[in-house]
Amino acid sequence: MDLDAFTELLTPRGRRALAEAGELTGADPVVAATTLRKTYDAGLTSAALTQAGLRQRARAKFGADAGRMFFTPHGLEQSTRAEVAEHRARRLLALHGGAPRVVDACCGIGGDLLALARAGCTVSAVDTDPLTVAVARANAEALGLADRVTVSVADAAEVRPENYDVLFADPARRTGRGRTFDPMAYSPPWPVVLGLISRAGLACLKVAPGLPYEFIPERAEAEWISYKGEVKEATLWTGQGGGRRATLLPGGHTLTAAGVRAPVGPPGRYVYEPDGAAIRAHLVGEVAELVGGRLLDPMIAYVTADAPATTPWAAGYEVEDVLPFSLKKLRAALRERQIGNVTIKKRGSAVDIERLRTDLRLSGPNSLVVILTRILDKPSVILCKDLSPARITESGHPYDNRDLSIQP
Repeated sequence: MDLDAFTELLTPRGRRALAEAGELTGADPVVAATTLRKTYDAGLTSAALTQAGLRQRARAKFGADAGRMFFTPHGLEQSTRAEVAEHRARRLLALHGGAPRVVDACCGIGGDLLALARAGCTVSAVDTDPLTVAVARANAEALGLADRVTVSVADAAEVRPENYDVLFADPARRTGRGRTFDPMAYSPPWPVVLGLISRAGLACLKVAPGLPYEFIPERAEAEWISYKGEVKEATLWTGQGGGRRATLLPGGHTLTAAGVRAPVGPPGRYVYEPDGAAIRAHLVGEVAELVGGRLLDPMIAYVTADAPATTPWAAGYEVEDVLPFSLKKLRAALRERQIGNVTIKKRGSAVDIERLRTDLRLSGPNSLVVILTRILDKPSVILCKDLSPARITESGHPYDNRDLSIQP
């Protein structure tokens, strides 16, 4: 879809074509195209069907708003999920202490600028691609936010953050060869981004969750955000002090670094897997403190404890057995329990999960969680079940008499 085709979608005729394309979503593509071609030319038919398909896909990120918004394929892929953008907008307002004037240096299709405008900010946004700018403008208009938003075609390097209260930047992380994990290959490149935030009083920078720690500027707070258990992105905040933070959405739970060093010890009756945001933020010690636990290995993010605990910061499992890693012993243990279905997790293990699943030759009506990890630097297997409140009783654990030390 080029700029001319998108512009036609915004005309009354184009909007009718888009509405009809929306009604054909899910139909056979040939049938849908043939139906629209009875009324519209090939270009408009293609643009309308493409946009209708993008709106359908966008519902996972934007909910009901997706039905009124406009997208490009790359723009949708790189856009921020609405709940994450809303969280960031709320926090930005709290840090600033009011509704600031924000410059969005890399606006894309406008996912973040829309959340900022809805929160009460006045947003001036730029992007280098004319089509993307047109889409962002159309989205602001479609959601009734045009009076708070201006979008222009410009290079982020030309932005003057010192003229605004807040700089927001989401540099593109795609190249002609696909997604990039190298900040120096961002657009704009990392040195340009650092130059922008150095001139801003308060800056909010969206980056990939795997950003190497050495790229985090001094005195910047790094926040990793997890949505329904999946780490979505990281945000760097400058102008308000440094530190590390993890946030869970949609609950809004936040955990900050307190310098906790978790002890290391033998397996207990429970094992906990910290949320990915806490792991990325190096807050495993803080999670261990929440559950009253210890690390199974100083280099592995699994926590064990002797008593049950409930926390949004970790998935919990009750342990049935702990074994040194051996395919033969693991297969025998699963056969004894009549395990026909396993959820295999691993951390600190080089085992190929899919090959292991085949080699186990599972059979039986029961299910189990198998954790492959290292315990005090020894390859080990933990057999366990999901820990749920209904299975935690005052009398303790159903395996109270089981020896959970690693068997020779």
